[in-house]
Amino acid sequence: CLATLIIMLVGDTYTLINYVSFINYLCYGVTIMGLIVLRWKKPKIFRPIKVNLLIPITYLAFWAFLLAFSLYSEPVVCGVGLIIILTGVPVFFLGVYWRNKPKCVNRLIESMTRWGQKLCFVVYPQCGSAEEE
Repeated sequence: CLATLIIMLVGDTYTLINYVSFINYLCYGVTIMGLIVLRWKKPKIFRPIKVNLLIPITYLAFWAFLLAFSLYSEPVVCGVGLIIILTGVPVFFLGVYWRNKPKCVNRLIESMTRWGQKLCFVVYPQCGSAEEE
């Protein structure tokens, strides 16, 4: 979010759309690769929808072509897109990977979560609320 705000202040909307489209294509391809890896490594797990592997493999071939063409034609945009993606790595380590956080860090994260919920008018459903009883 912070990176997007900085880009909006510095660049124009079309540049931001190019960054986001590259990021989307990259994430779609990684998701499809994950599907193929799971089908290969864990073929017995339950899947509500199962498609022929030819479909994701064909998608990956087109995806690789589009991504390679994007990297060739606009390497700066792709590089900035990768940097935007990598800004999530410290957030992952601070929020998910680091299990034994001090109480002050947990309080800060909880207050940021509450602030974000109030700002966006969203609340994660609580178990055992009065409506369920």
